[in-house]
This record gives sequence, C-alpha cells and structure tokens, in this order.
Amino acid sequence: MPASGTTLTSTLGHWLPSPFLKGSLAFHVATAAAVAVQPDLWPLAVGGLVADHLIISASGIVPRGDLLGPNLTRLPRGAGARVAITIDDGPDAEVTPPVLDLLEAGGARATFFCIGERVAAHPALAREIARRGHALENHSFSHPYTFSFLGPRAMAAEVERGQRLIEDTVGVRPRFFRAPAGLRNPFLEPILRRHELRLASWTRRGFDTVAADAALVRRRLLRGLAARDILLLHDGRAARTAGGTPVVLEVLPAVLAAVRAAGLECVTLPDVGDA
Repeated sequence: MPASGTTLTSTLGHWLPSPFLKGSLAFHVATAAAVAVQPDLWPLAVGGLVADHLIISASGIVPRGDLLGPNLTRLPRGAGARVAITIDDGPDAEVTPPVLDLLEAGGARATFFCIGERVAAHPALAREIARRGHALENHSFSHPYTFSFLGPRAMAAEVERGQRLIEDTVGVRPRFFRAPAGLRNPFLEPILRRHELRLASWTRRGFDTVAADAALVRRRLLRGLAARDILLLHDGRAARTAGGTPVVLEVLPAVLAAVRAAGLECVTLPDVGDA
C-alpha cells in the first residue's frame, strides 16, 4: 500500500524490511547460490550486485520515495479537508518569531522539524513554538548533508540526540522524523522504529532555501493545492529576497490565504493521529 494511504502510526513497531529490500536480499542469496554452483557466472553476479546496490543508493536520494520503507508524503485519507504546513531547519532567532506571529494571525498550526543543535542554542524559542500550539519534530541533531552516507551508528546518534534534545527542552517526544534534505539510506528505517518515529517528507516544496523569488516559491507550493497536502517551508537557512526579507515571511501569508480560500484547515502532523 502506498505510504500516503496508511495511517500515521500503523507502520510503527518492529522493523521489517520493505518488499524492495526483501527482494534485494533474495537476489543476493540467489546470486551467491548460483555462483557456488557455477563459478564462471561470477562476472554476471558482480554486475548484478553492483546494479542492485546502485538502485538502493538511488532510492535513498529520492526524498518522496518509499522503496526503503514507509514515507509520509500526504496526510492519511481520513484527514479530510486539512493540510499540514511544515517548517524546517530552525529554530532561528530572527525568522522563527515572525513566522509564529504570521501563523497565529492566520489561525494556523504548523509542524516545525527542528535541528537539535538549534534547539540547544534557542531553548526558549523552542518552548515558545510549543506554547503556541505547534508541533516540534525531529530533523536530526546537526543536519549533516552527508546524512545519507552515514553508517548505522552515526545515523542513530543523529536521530537519538535530536530526539532527546527536543523532548528534554519542550517536554514532548517527537513522533516524526524528516531526514536532512530528505536523503537517507537503508539504515534509517530500523532506527526510526526503535524510537517509534515515522518518516515524513512532503507533497510539494518551494525550494525557499535557494530561491530568492517569493512569487516563484508561492507558485511551487500552491499549484494544485489540495486537501491532505504537506507543504514544506524553512525558517532556518531561509533564502532572502532582493530586499533582504526571508522568503518564508513573504510566502507564508499567501499560503495561509490560499488554504483558507480553498476551505482547508492547517493542522500539525500529530493532530491527524490515526485519521
């Protein structure tokens, strides 16, 4: 079943390899058996294994893909006329406070995927996010751009340190994880299961960390806006317009207005529960 059709907690529990990874494992076993019986097949076997590993690696650099395990790209079908605005890479002392004010003015709640180091640097701001009714979720401890190349121990440390920092700071344990830049490898899913975390990506994003054109970012986010969408913006590492304004601050009011005009409600990812 596609990830978008599952409930948010139905995939938690003991880790089992995805059908794709099970197939990869079966291919490895079959290849080893074939070479054991007929050794001169080893060039074909090596070529097949290399191709298999390349496919696995490529699967980890597709942020919205689910070959490596469940990946929330839209809210569950039972979420109804609701959307989720997710805001990454903060908290940021300059950008996050006005983002909170815009959300409050628009009567919206959002999900902040926070970096552990930034929570440690701005604990009062992290608590303010929670006080205003928003969700703080895990975006790793340090947001390494090499995240998808990490081994299991280093990747586990990134997840666990981010998880612990957010819980210790705001008193609420994160339920969702977003990989840095959406990139990952097969080690991530069993780590998430141990912490009862659900991988979440997005339906669409505006690339507002690199695009300084607020109108372009708005179009990317709002083209085809529909119920159950998960939208991605950034308060941390936000690009700046020609006038020096963080792009998210110019885009967010238009996003909130479009959501209201479509008769949709902004909710946090934990809000939808088992919808």
